[in-house]
Amino acid sequence: MMVPNVAARSLRLAQWPFWLLILAAAPAHAAPDADRLEVGLAMEALQLDDTRLQTVGWRLATANAAFCAAARPAVGLLLQDVMNYNDPGSIRTALGISSDIAVQAVAPDSPAARAGLSPNDAVLAIGSWSMADLPSVPAGDYTRLKTLHDRIDGLLADGGKIRLRVKRGSDEEREVELAGVPACPGRFELRTQGGKAQADGSRVLIGRRFGAAKRPSDVLEESEFAAVVAHEFAHNLLGHGDWLEREGRGWGNIRRTEREADRLSVWLLANAGYDPAGAVRLMRGWGRRNDLGILRLPTHEGWDERAASMESEIAPMRAAMERRGAADWSRDFLRE
Repeated sequence: MMVPNVAARSLRLAQWPFWLLILAAAPAHAAPDADRLEVGLAMEALQLDDTRLQTVGWRLATANAAFCAAARPAVGLLLQDVMNYNDPGSIRTALGISSDIAVQAVAPDSPAARAGLSPNDAVLAIGSWSMADLPSVPAGDYTRLKTLHDRIDGLLADGGKIRLRVKRGSDEEREVELAGVPACPGRFELRTQGGKAQADGSRVLIGRRFGAAKRPSDVLEESEFAAVVAHEFAHNLLGHGDWLEREGRGWGNIRRTEREADRLSVWLLANAGYDPAGAVRLMRGWGRRNDLGILRLPTHEGWDERAASMESEIAPMRAAMERRGAADWSRDFLRE
């Protein structure tokens, strides 16, 4: 599903999802240990879901980089700022970190993972910029984190690598250097509420109900979840937002972009090592359960039509893989 372009609050792949998780301050009479455990468990669950999304986004973006017109260096690192929360002290205590800035999630097999970074590692400096020099902000503010990721983006664009000074718990401080690897431009953000999936031209926005890793209600298996992310990523890679701005957002045009994103998602999944048939299973399972029938918006086809379209796309995608050794959608994917 495409949404209008939103320029603010956007960041590069696997760098920062925009979320404001509001954890209320514990009552004064509550037991501190119980409070710390509750906050810690909530943060652990959030980090698990963040990691799930960043893992999928990293695989899709790096595996398809050769076919993107503007691939950029990325390192698979997601930061957090405790000042995003309305009770930063509780977050610091629950996570065992003394600084405001720390690692939130690391994509497996990324430069950040190979450097040994893990969630809750304190980040003390980015290049020559000490985190002690960050301007103070009120609780609940997220603008500092955007500035930090803008800095990371700039360093990667200029020199292809970044240098961090980090600290884990009571261990000694250490410096790590992360060399970026090519990735399709894109940003992957976990929304803490709801189950919508959207794209805005530069970001993929996934509701946490879609991204749930362990909660039992309607949890998608991995290739199905990857298909959700790939569909939205396809909107951005195909420039659907700009096209709709030029051609108009009539129902027929939106329906066309949705169908095209469905079809391209199969190619993106195959390159990333996911089962492309996961997109078909997604429609026959989740799609069927959530189809509104005659109440469905005319911007989208029915679950059965979408499943058939994606299933039909698998054959030409596999033929392209046999010819070229990869699903080169920049050359072989037929636009509508």
